[in-house]
Amino acid sequence: MQPQIRRQHHMPFGAQLTAAAAVRFRLWAPAARQVDLMLYDTGGTQALAMRALPGGWFELETGAAHAGSLYRFRLDGLREVADPASRRNPQGVHGPSEVIDPCAFAWDDEDWRAPPWPAAVIYELHVGTFSPEGTFAGAAARLEHLARLGVTAVELMPVAAFAGTRGWGYDGVLPYAPQGSYGTPQQLKALIAAAHRCGLAMLLDVVYNHFGPEGNYLHWYAPQFFNERHVTPWGPAINFDGPDSAPVRQFFIHNALYWLEEYHFDGLRLDAIHAVHDASEPHIVTEIARAARAAEGRSRTIYLTLENLDNAVRFLGAAGAAATCDAQWNDDAHHCLHVLLSGESGTYYADYARQPHALLCRSLAEGFAYQGEPSGYLGRPRGASSRHLPPSAFVNFLQNHDQIGNRARGERLTALVPDEAALRAAAAVLLLAPAPPLLFMGEEWAATEPFPWFCDFEPPLAARVFAHRRGEFPGSADPAAAATYASARLDWRRLEEPWHARALQYHRQLLSIRRREIAPLIARLRAGSCTAAEAGAAFAVEWAAGEQVLRLCANLSATAAPLVGSAAGRVIFATQDAGAALAGRQLAPWSVLWLLEHGRESR
Repeated sequence: MQPQIRRQHHMPFGAQLTAAAAVRFRLWAPAARQVDLMLYDTGGTQALAMRALPGGWFELETGAAHAGSLYRFRLDGLREVADPASRRNPQGVHGPSEVIDPCAFAWDDEDWRAPPWPAAVIYELHVGTFSPEGTFAGAAARLEHLARLGVTAVELMPVAAFAGTRGWGYDGVLPYAPQGSYGTPQQLKALIAAAHRCGLAMLLDVVYNHFGPEGNYLHWYAPQFFNERHVTPWGPAINFDGPDSAPVRQFFIHNALYWLEEYHFDGLRLDAIHAVHDASEPHIVTEIARAARAAEGRSRTIYLTLENLDNAVRFLGAAGAAATCDAQWNDDAHHCLHVLLSGESGTYYADYARQPHALLCRSLAEGFAYQGEPSGYLGRPRGASSRHLPPSAFVNFLQNHDQIGNRARGERLTALVPDEAALRAAAAVLLLAPAPPLLFMGEEWAATEPFPWFCDFEPPLAARVFAHRRGEFPGSADPAAAATYASARLDWRRLEEPWHARALQYHRQLLSIRRREIAPLIARLRAGSCTAAEAGAAFAVEWAAGEQVLRLCANLSATAAPLVGSAAGRVIFATQDAGAALAGRQLAPWSVLWLLEHGRESR
């Protein structure tokens, strides 16, 4: 019988069960003079004074609390707040926290090991809209679909507790507590355990650059959590490098370890690192990477990915390296493909509208399209050289939550691009290129449901947010309306319709080819070389792996184009008659040709 694992992450704050059948409560509240622990049970409310410790800490160990106890912290006798390190807040972010026994869940995944990062295929989903139930259990019921699709890793959009019952998750305020409307900690662990049984790794999107605007009470008792010297789109930055920043850094380092250890997540995606300001050494991202790698030793594969709009490379390295992340989301590849498919050229797409094929070619070959060149949209140079990094250091995608949701109505490509051949060609580029591809939920069957931004703030804040949203994206739906949220929920009945069934089969075919032909090469591939036609839309990319060469020839346009570059090798996929294309050296509109050449010496 497989051993049952029971694991608890020990941290210097929050509520921790002790070996003496008591609970230790600890809070960092440097702006408070007195902190009381408020315990709520059927017999009434108890107020227990916490002991003040040096450095702004307050602590109490008591046998009056147990697993299941509800509690708050009372500050200076005036205000009661949830535990910022709460493991569960069953009544929402404004309600009391709950003492949780992390060891109550019996894991059965002792033998589970996530596969090496370079061969990853990622599926991003939002728990609340992925299934009809909108819960962790609802997502667990759909895991077999994902396993049959051919993805290897599921990435959950943030699940840290946020205000209300519906939201994207990027406005979380209790980073340790799973969102109550999705289910309990036990149910989230059950989802992860079920994914492992299906052979799927689990990643979690975490937000370490800001707190949400509702339900965050840190300003009252720990204003040192924020640094007024640095400004972000959400206000003062998290204090990672100012006075009293050490407890703040530990709060987020432990959060990363908590999800990896206590919940058995296989990796994290660090949101918007460009909004994380830290001039100290080591940078907080580096420190998180080191801690995550060291905590689990070499017994597990831990995936660390990030978002960084600056196209920086300082946090990237070889897969699994001790002090760096494995990969970064590659907006450049997305923007090129989006311009080619939709013809849009406004906002940040303007930087890609003049030479989308050449920039896409470079991005596929070298990672970033902008590696220090001036960005007209930003009005300054953008990026750094990325050619030295392996293809596995870049996560490519046609759609994700941001790129769909950063529109007035949250339209998917299926609503913007009527030409099915164009979408099929782009999918063939994405899913067979060496870089780890990411699919956004429903993309595999050409889902038509939009994914607009939505929230569930209190009415005054919701009204202000809606007004701001309309100013930024004219014509936006009301993000606080229940109908906006409902519009984003996937309709799984669509899979019975021929068009959607055909799209699903196509994505399964591509991922099967990737698993069979591409994945065995990826760990040995280095940066590619690209050839783009001086005039026209055709381009070619080559990646070498010893004596083998992986080759892409593509024409992502609505008119035929001459084939460029070499077309040597065995055809492993073609959107058109490969024989006719090679004989006539002519690529039909929206055509993609993948070839694998054996026996050529590495250049």
